[in-house]
Formats: sequence, structure tokens, C-alpha cells
Amino acid sequence: MKKVYLAFLWHQHQPMYKNPLDNIYELPWVRLHATKDYYDMVAILDNYPKVKVNINLVPSLLMQLDEYSKGIAKDKFLDLTLKPAIELSEDDKVFILMNFFMANWDNMIFPYNRYHQLLEKRGKQTSEADIRRILNYFKIEDFRDLQVWFNLSWFDPYWRRQDEFINSLYIKGRDFTEEEKCKLIEKQLQICGMIVAKHKELQDRGQIEVSVTPFYHPIMPLLCDTNNALEATPNIVLPKKRFSHKEDAVWHVQAAINYYEKLFGRKPTGMWPSEGSVCDEVVRIVSDNGIKWIATDEAILSGSYGRACENRKCLVRPYNVNIEGKQVNMIFRDHGLSDSIGFVYSKWNADDAVRDFITKIKNIGDFARDEYEQPLVSVILDGENCWEYYKNDGWDFLSKLYEALNNDEEIETVTVTDYLNRFPPKDTLTHIMAGSWINGNFGIWIGHNEDNTSWSYVGKIRDFIIDYTKLHPEFVGSDLEKKVWQILYAAEGSDWNWWYGDDHCSGNDSMFDLLFRQHLIAIYTLLGQPVPDCLYKAIKGQQKDNSENANFTKPTALISPTIDGEISNFFEWKKSGCYIVGHSGGSMHQVASTIKSFNYGFDLKNIYLALILNIEANSKELENFNFNINFIEPVQCRVSAKFDMQCNVIEFFIFYNNTKEKKSLSLDNIRMKSMIELKIPFEILELPGDYGSIEFTVSADKDNIEVEKWPYHSLVIIPNPTKNSNIFSSWNV
Repeated sequence: MKKVYLAFLWHQHQPMYKNPLDNIYELPWVRLHATKDYYDMVAILDNYPKVKVNINLVPSLLMQLDEYSKGIAKDKFLDLTLKPAIELSEDDKVFILMNFFMANWDNMIFPYNRYHQLLEKRGKQTSEADIRRILNYFKIEDFRDLQVWFNLSWFDPYWRRQDEFINSLYIKGRDFTEEEKCKLIEKQLQICGMIVAKHKELQDRGQIEVSVTPFYHPIMPLLCDTNNALEATPNIVLPKKRFSHKEDAVWHVQAAINYYEKLFGRKPTGMWPSEGSVCDEVVRIVSDNGIKWIATDEAILSGSYGRACENRKCLVRPYNVNIEGKQVNMIFRDHGLSDSIGFVYSKWNADDAVRDFITKIKNIGDFARDEYEQPLVSVILDGENCWEYYKNDGWDFLSKLYEALNNDEEIETVTVTDYLNRFPPKDTLTHIMAGSWINGNFGIWIGHNEDNTSWSYVGKIRDFIIDYTKLHPEFVGSDLEKKVWQILYAAEGSDWNWWYGDDHCSGNDSMFDLLFRQHLIAIYTLLGQPVPDCLYKAIKGQQKDNSENANFTKPTALISPTIDGEISNFFEWKKSGCYIVGHSGGSMHQVASTIKSFNYGFDLKNIYLALILNIEANSKELENFNFNINFIEPVQCRVSAKFDMQCNVIEFFIFYNNTKEKKSLSLDNIRMKSMIELKIPFEILELPGDYGSIEFTVSADKDNIEVEKWPYHSLVIIPNPTKNSNIFSSWNV
């Protein structure tokens, strides 16, 4: 039987959260993802013995898991969880109420009555001042239950099936004891220590292959030479001083291989270079260090060909990359399929999503087999952060997917090394374009003022270490020297620049900025040298122009734009609010979205929206989409519009969730030319007379399936304009 081969590569990674000045972990995500993702992602395979996958583990993540399992790692979230609720200070309580709801509300808070109740009691949108005013409304048992639920909601459904105690806490739901809370944390830290052993077990029996990433997850082409960014983006603005230290990239690769061998008893065969970032020099480095295969994105294949692949048949095969005799095998990520799991299927029914995925894999096989007899589809994506957007942490989707693959005779899941041993590459590339999996370039990590500032700081402190070494020969070979270089290598990690610039934002941007600078401060401090003043000043947000760089811009006045589908005059949307989709990806990055941004505002009778799309007007693709305004509070309804390729309105209606009534709306209230403009009268929303605010999201459906929703993590909130005369000074989004 002719088969199509499928290689999953799940990438598991968290930034280095330990502050080198006090060794305290600033954020809790390593231990929380340990119970939500890292163990169960491999343990689920026990149920599907024919399914093989590849798991990529970053050494800096493994090092943090090890410290948690041994009780070495401490973080404030952990300390305030373990502190008896009756002993919490006012500041402790404020911190808990500010931070212990950091989870996906739809899937990790709302399904649990007590957790949801505590969120409603605190308020969905609030400030520290608001919290201090309402502290007295929270009883000791409220705080204890919140301490438990913040940690319990991060346990994958796997643990409810496998651990009687964990399941009993879910069943109990409230009124937890201090003893139960402490036992829950004991379980959490035990699981941190079980993760490597579980991966080793499945790798030793041949069901998974564990690949690795350079130690602190650096962008290796930029470590080798920041000028590598010019190949994909010739006009990019680079730091004033060129950074070029191939030796640092070599260290990250060699340190990763050595750490891996210590844990797994063998050397790694494969590597996912951080963010799929590659170039010719990276090929030379990994080849010299015994790595047999690496993976990157399909955009790099197109760039390396010197032309776009005219048909996608070139994608479904491995390649031998030979750079002047330095060789490594390479596979290329199917961008669309990978993003479907990362961003699309979370909104689908699990059965429909699995059916769609399986169908696409088989279609690819049928399409490509005439040119390549053993087509390989490579699906590579984040193996942790996407699951919080799925019901049951993705368990329903993954179990159904693996069950289908376990029983399918036409699709064979493979480890990359097994596949390459059976079907060695027949095609050779003699050049690899310098780029990453995101847009085929390095724009996320270099080019913005903030990114370039961080590169300049790392370059300066690296020069400082070299100069210090020349003046202090006793420093050479000392434990202090090793520690200083280790901190510098951690500062070279890609995660800091992920949050610099305008590409991503999170609730913890300032903490990532602080952590980066703390690494550099620590080096000066350890060496007893004065710390440059610039390191005490935040990089994030330093560089400002007249544009709004946050994902939300708040409205500043009432507006009443003309609904004609284009900018009628400069001022009509000038004082509106704006949400820019490109800022919403958080720790994951969705390269393409249908909606680019939207403006929103209101007068005393209407809400106004302007949707700017990434789809060209007069494009046939437009016919496949519905655009929706989804009202959540104080009423539940949906305003939806559909257009033909000439931008004519086909449908414009409101659907009331409570009655399931669908009512057509006036076409005078919507137009599309260069953008979609629409007006929604307050009266059609049937708002209660005493409502406080209107909360909504904007989404796009393709072929009646929701493919994106914005904002990504929250809601757009419009206070009642008739109740608050000071509305724009008290605005809260």
C-alpha cells in the first residue's frame, strides 16, 4: 500500500526565568506547564503504540525542571501558594488577586464554578487600586481556594484519570485545606522530576525521538553575524556595531549536546534550531558537532531554491544540505498544517478537526507521490502554549487524532531519524537562506529600536568581559569566569527580543525586560564593577513615536463616522480606539491573519467599527468569509456580515443567542471598499437599562468555521456612555 509519512515535531520551551542576582524564578510557567503539557504530551502515547512523534526539548527548560524537582527553584507564586492563607499580608493578597487568574479564562477558569466565582468577585477588568478597595470582601477560605485553583487548573485531564488525589480536588471544588494545598504542590514538583524519565522511556522503546535546541535558545545566525539579517531583509536597520561571534553559537550547540547526553545516555541525532533559524554557518556548526538532521520552515526552502517552489511537491521530501563539504539533512515545516493545529482547530469540534487534518495529509500524499514516492509531511509547532485554547487542554483533539492515526493504514507516523534511515535524501541544496520560521526572516529579533538596543548591550558587555579578562589573569579558568560566561550566554537567548519591538505583547513584558537587564547587571556585580546607568532603565517602551505601539489604543472622544467603506476624512476615526492584530500572538506567533486591525468607537446611539483586512478587496477569497462582532456582556448576540468578491454585502444580520432569532439589519449601516465600516445601533442590542459596559470580540469565519478571534486573550470593553460623564478619563480596556 502506498503511504504518506507524517513527522510531528512538538517543540517544548520556556525562557530562563531565574534572576541571576538572587536565583529567584520571576515567573511560574515552567512548573505550571510541567503539569499541563510536558509529561502528558508523551504519556498519552502509551495508549497509541503505533503512533510515533518527535519531541524537541530545550536544555534551559530541562535545567529549570530539574531545579524545581529538587526543591532548588523558588518563585513568588510558589511561595504565596504555600503560605498559609491566614498569614497572608495585605500586599500578598493584592499580588494573589492580581496574578492568580493568569490562565485562559474560557478553558481554565470558566468551567470550574468556584474559580469562576472568585474571578467574578474580583472583577474581570480591575486595577491594583480597585483590588485594595475590595480586599475585605475576600475571606481566608477565598484566598486558600484561589491558591489551590491557580495551580490545579494547570493540571492536564490526564492527571484526573491517573491520580486519585488530583481528581478528588476537582470533585471537591472548594473549601480546600492547607494540607491539600501542600500535597498538590508536592505532586506538582514530583511531576517536574518525572518528565525526562518519561521521555527517555519512550525514546528507548522507539516510539519517540527527542531532539534538542542550542542551550539557551539563541538565534544562531545572528550570533554568528547580525549581518545575516540582510539576506532576507536587505533594508533592515541593524545595530550600529556589528555582532559577530560564531564561537558563542558553537558553545550553545556543544553545551546542548553534552547536557542531552547526560540526561538521555546518548547524543542527539536531530536539532530544531531556535525558531527554525538557519544559515550556511549554522549548517557548518551542527555538521561539525555530529547532528544528523535539522528542521526549519517551508519559507526557507523557497528562499534557498532561489525561487518559490512552483508546486508544493518540493516541500514533502528531505534534503541533504552540503555547504562546502559540511553536510546535514534537513526537513521543512508545512506552515499551513502546523498553524491549523496551533491556531485554527482549537475553535473546531474535535471530530471535525481530526477529519480535516487526516484528509489534508492524505490529499498531500496523493498530490505529491508522482514526484516523490515516499512523501513526508512535517508538522512542527509549539507543544505547550496552544493547548490552553483547546477544550480539556487539547486532550479531546489529540486523543482522537492519535487514535485515527494509530488505526490508519495509509498514514505512517515516523521519527525523523527512522524516516531518513529508510529513505535517505535524493536532493541536495548547496545554500540555505538565512532566516527563521517567521516570515522567513529575523524581524522579530532585530531591526526595531528596542531589539537593536538589546543587541548593543550584549555586544558591549561581551567586550567588557574580554577586556576584564586581559586585566585579571587570575580570572581565567576560575569558577567565577564560568559563571559570568554562563550568564552572558543566557542573555543571548531569543526570548528577550521576542517581547521587544511591536510584534508581541503579554501581561509580563516589563518582567521579561527586567530579567534581560538583570542578567547584564549580574555580570558587572559579580565582577565588582560599576553598573552602567542605562541598565537600570527599561528598554521596553523607551522608543516612542507618534503612533500607538500597544495592541490597544483607547478611544478619546465620541465619534460618528460616515459609513462608506473608506476613510472619508482624516478626522472621522482619529479619536477612535484601535486593536492591532499583530500584537496579540503572545508566546505564540500567527504569521497570517484575515483581520489586520480594527477601529472601534461610539456616540450616544451607536457603536462603530472599521475592519482592516489582509485580504485584497475584489478577491475571490473574500467570498469564503463571514466577519462577526460577538457581544458577550451584557447581552449575548452576534452581528455578522458576508461579502461577495466585488465587496457587495450578501448578508448582514444579528443573531440573538437567547432566542436563536436571526434578524436582517439595514444595509445602510455597512459598506466595504478599502475596509469594512459598520454601525450597530444600541437599540438592536436590546441592552438592559442599567448596564455598566458592553463587551465584545471580533472574529472571522471561513466556510462557517471560526478561524480567528480578536482580542486574543481578552475583550473590547465600552462603558455605558449615558451613565458616565467622565467616560474617557476613566477608560478601562
